[in-house]
Amino acid sequence: MSGTNSQDRLAINQDRLWASLMALAEVGSYIDGRSGLRGVNRLALTDAEAEGRRLVIRWMREAGLRVRVDEFGNVYGRREGLLADAPPVLVGSHIDSVATAGAFDGCLGVLGGIEMARILDEHKVLTDHPIEVAFFTEEEGVRFGTDMLGSAVAAGRIPLDEALLRADVTGITIGAELERLGFRGTAPARLAAPHAYVECHIEQGPVLSAAGRELGVVTGVQAISWQELTLFGRSAHAGTTPMELRHDAGLAAAMITLKLHEMVDSGKYGDLRVTVGRNDTYPNLINIVPARVVCTIDLRNPSETYMQAAEEELRRYLEVVTAKTGVQITPRQTAKTPPVEFHDDVENVISEEIDTVGLSQMRLLSGAGHDAGEIAALCPTAMVFVPGEYDGISHNPREYSTPEACANGINILTAVVRRLAAKDSL
Repeated sequence: MSGTNSQDRLAINQDRLWASLMALAEVGSYIDGRSGLRGVNRLALTDAEAEGRRLVIRWMREAGLRVRVDEFGNVYGRREGLLADAPPVLVGSHIDSVATAGAFDGCLGVLGGIEMARILDEHKVLTDHPIEVAFFTEEEGVRFGTDMLGSAVAAGRIPLDEALLRADVTGITIGAELERLGFRGTAPARLAAPHAYVECHIEQGPVLSAAGRELGVVTGVQAISWQELTLFGRSAHAGTTPMELRHDAGLAAAMITLKLHEMVDSGKYGDLRVTVGRNDTYPNLINIVPARVVCTIDLRNPSETYMQAAEEELRRYLEVVTAKTGVQITPRQTAKTPPVEFHDDVENVISEEIDTVGLSQMRLLSGAGHDAGEIAALCPTAMVFVPGEYDGISHNPREYSTPEACANGINILTAVVRRLAAKDSL
């Protein structure tokens, strides 16, 4: 498949894309107390995220896209093609954030898709296949406990009824929040298979920058396993209870954290990455032995074989902890996705378009999960990465990519989508 003719290449409006990224970053913004930087706290289906949704939907409509909202709150903006009944080329990502986010994670793919639609209209470019720009509900998973939830529902991996009942730590369900905010749509949540899906995203890591590459062609996503552990010990007086008579849930949690890092250091589980991100202790008082701890474990691995081995080692070790401490442990799997390989043909189109404009590139596996990993079950899929600055830090107010890098990524996205939206492209 040959590259886009250089005379037909379109350049998106870099300043307009940047302005939209900065405007959306104001929704849910806060000032980080330590760094003084402006961050973003726009958890899924909060009032702040609903404000962001309304803003992005307004931009979609102003760009001439016909908007639909599905039963799970996923939002799609459609640009018609010459072949009205043909499946669309889908682009997108998410606009929900973690509590300590920057301006780019997810948002670049969504707002870049809208900018692509604007530039196609301004140049009166027609495509055979329709084009759709999407943003999915609760990609981050930090509020309702399961990442890529909206795209998993769209792809059919998680049933709609089950997903609507997912609740946050206060017991509020996704279904209730969708109703409250007015985003429980009527379009079917199960997505008909698109012709192709392409997502542009900030890398969220240091690989591209360290290699001096301007863009990345993403080959897939590594396996992810999330668990929530509830550790039931026994509260007791800190001064009068002998150490050998305690059932200390805090000690048990510390043992598990240490074990996970020992597993990484052993090298027995490949490129295993572990994070104990949440560690809530009860009653959380200085002079009382902890009675209960709720903690979360995030495991990542490019190999499903090594991932399963690590999960089994952790399961066995929980039994050891109970035997040594008397603390009972109840694990709950909150998210689990296998490694995903993207489609060679879509990867090659991305790579060819990057070569056409003379930018440097490399192929790499994503360490983070993405909606593309779910939609890959429906259609040929791949991703474009733009490099991040400051060691690629993300989920942090310091997350940053330059206006030029963002424009490079969306220019490539535009060229790739034009090719994929041509009749008989795949």
